[in-house]
Amino acid sequence: MSATPSIADATVLITGASRGLGEALVNEALSRGAARVYAAARQPVDHADERVTPLIIDVTNAGQIAAAAEQVGSLDILINNAGVSLPDDLSDRDALGHHLAVNLFGTWEVTRAFLPALIRSGGRIVNVASVNAFAAVPVLPAYSVSKAALFSLTQSLRALLAGQGVTVHAVLPGPIDTDMVRDLPIPKAPPRSVAQGVLDGIERGEEEIFPDPFSAMFAEGWRSGAAKEFERQNRALVQPRPVAE
Repeated sequence: MSATPSIADATVLITGASRGLGEALVNEALSRGAARVYAAARQPVDHADERVTPLIIDVTNAGQIAAAAEQVGSLDILINNAGVSLPDDLSDRDALGHHLAVNLFGTWEVTRAFLPALIRSGGRIVNVASVNAFAAVPVLPAYSVSKAALFSLTQSLRALLAGQGVTVHAVLPGPIDTDMVRDLPIPKAPPRSVAQGVLDGIERGEEEIFPDPFSAMFAEGWRSGAAKEFERQNRALVQPRPVAE
């Protein structure tokens, strides 16, 4: 899959697929000719297209993740989209723990479960983080902390899995017009256009995907900046493991 990043004919799994960006990603993958889309959510996703297979996955439930992995034979692209964002003021450890359990450890657990299939296909892992990974939003601090941690996880996975033929991408959107931030008085991008930007970035092989006009303002500065160059230097510290025959 890595040599041909087209969505057409690919098998794609999307978490958090029941609404918002996840639902838009399912529809966009189908429109680009995906052969199979596994729509993963806590409740079954009902979709008219026969290429859609619903999966029950609460990303904090290890048993459900393992059961879903047994149902999926081959996989080309894993999009870790499931997430949570709740207002807090960092006074409650449980609130921070909940965000980390979903946004960080949920992504990690799902990735571990489907990694063998992705190694076999030379596939792609796509983690939906946020521009808040660069600069926290004070009214959503636990969310911001968790997305910064997810971005760091993505960079580490990118280096560690490169020798096994798996590429790892970070999606860094700005505000999206979904239930998660609908009440915040800020400009928001429509989920459909963000989904298009995400899949465009995957097909272009971009390591960091800035899928909307707000996030696009940061794209060139990040890609040509010192922080990205530092990541490249750190990546060279990893001794690649050869791809298994």
